[in-house]
Amino acid sequence: MRAGGLNRVVLGLAGLFLLVLGGSALAVGLGAPVPSWWPHAGPHDVLLSRAERTRWRHTDWWWPTVLAGLAVLLLLALWWLTTVLRRRRPAEIVVDTGDGGYALLQGRALEAALAEEAVRQDGVAHAEAVLCGRRTAPTARIWLQLEPHTDPSTALTAFTTGALAHARDSARLASLPAEVRLRAVKHPAERVT
Repeated sequence: MRAGGLNRVVLGLAGLFLLVLGGSALAVGLGAPVPSWWPHAGPHDVLLSRAERTRWRHTDWWWPTVLAGLAVLLLLALWWLTTVLRRRRPAEIVVDTGDGGYALLQGRALEAALAEEAVRQDGVAHAEAVLCGRRTAPTARIWLQLEPHTDPSTALTAFTTGALAHARDSARLASLPAEVRLRAVKHPAERVT
């Protein structure tokens, strides 16, 4: 199951639980018979009595446990929020066919083609490509690992005029903005005699 589907399922279950709980509280408050699973005796019963609120007040472990539990819930909520708001990789790229229609190109196929063509150019030992942005206006992030003694500016120019231009043209995109990161392959020091 993809992350988007998992988010929908979790939000749906949480919403259903809260709807049942809130609907039950509303129904009991309006005078409906109290369900067997309801924790209180009647419609005028408070949610937390004074005894329930002050029950653990004098124990040393209560407040640290409550605060730790709330901190964990806050961290989980923030983690979930950042994963939802994080930019996703487009699964498909919309390609204008030129006749008024469009075709869909798999995003991973374009990433693989970019990386494969980049590795074939002189001076590149390894390449990785990731697409970001929208499916109608993707952007690319590329990591090129350069072989020793390769001029970075030459490798970058060859990549932008070669692999990147071919990917942009083959997907019929008006532009394909790219962030290219270059790194040299580590190699042992050479001995000078």
